[in-house]
Amino acid sequence: RTDMPPVPAFTVEDLFETYRKRLSLRWLAGKPGAGRNLIPEDGDRSAIVGHLNFIHPHRLQVLGASELAYLEGLGKNSFQDALEQLFSAEPGAVLLAENQQPPPQLAERAEQSGTPLLGSPLDGARLIDHINYYLSDLLADKRTVHGVFMDVMGIGVLLTGASAVGKSELALELITRGHRLVADDAPEFTRVAPERLRGNCPAPLHDFIEVRGLGILNVRAMFGDSAIKPSKNLDLIVNLLPATSEQFIDTDRLSGSRHSRQLLEVEVPEIHLPVAPGRNLAVLVEAAARNELLLYNGYSAAEDFVDQQRRFIEGERQ
Repeated sequence: RTDMPPVPAFTVEDLFETYRKRLSLRWLAGKPGAGRNLIPEDGDRSAIVGHLNFIHPHRLQVLGASELAYLEGLGKNSFQDALEQLFSAEPGAVLLAENQQPPPQLAERAEQSGTPLLGSPLDGARLIDHINYYLSDLLADKRTVHGVFMDVMGIGVLLTGASAVGKSELALELITRGHRLVADDAPEFTRVAPERLRGNCPAPLHDFIEVRGLGILNVRAMFGDSAIKPSKNLDLIVNLLPATSEQFIDTDRLSGSRHSRQLLEVEVPEIHLPVAPGRNLAVLVEAAARNELLLYNGYSAAEDFVDQQRRFIEGERQ
């Protein structure tokens, strides 16, 4: 697809500099190849890192004691053939686990081909788990949405609506009521699980909010560190619309204007909230967040109301 975002680059040098301390990485050979990209061009996560595999080679081939014992147990010619197969696949890097020392032929081929050869004291399985975890966020599906993302009573609430509808003013009022800002204007959402989105703030926008008439405000400087939340899972979208909008003509009086919006193939509950003079939107958003918590715990006020009316009618008939 031509509209897919480009696959991010993550070089061996990036891996080494970012996780050198956590994984106790050290260079063994092939340092000129530090710029090799570990991410396959098609973004296939299953092909990034794994134990030594000649049939479906990983970009980062991990060799532990058992893999090295297997290679060194081969005959001389078979060992050379195995090395030829390993390096002809042009891996991004080869990583030796368990503080294993590379056989001279392996280090020599790595140096000749400019293939990074790294070492770590961790066992192979732990290295693979750690690296997969570190790269999962880098490769996760992302999308930027216009709106203000807030933490309201522990619920991740995205305020959306047309420009100048009052999103930032509402967010500012919620902040003064003790709730926390995640991102103003352009929160970035990442799909971190099949049914879970996490939102955070792009680095250039950290701590700031724009309010018409006041300009740019630094929320952290004005309200303190507790007014800022670095990231939050998205639980609810509140779409602010003019009260005259046709979308409210046939609103269900029991369940309100509750819908769902698909974002990165995840269904997110959405409420259409009418904006009109005299309406206290901050209180309404708080109530929506509280109600979302009740729904999450299995309680529906609309269903309870209908059930209560049914019991009343049945009692009157008896």
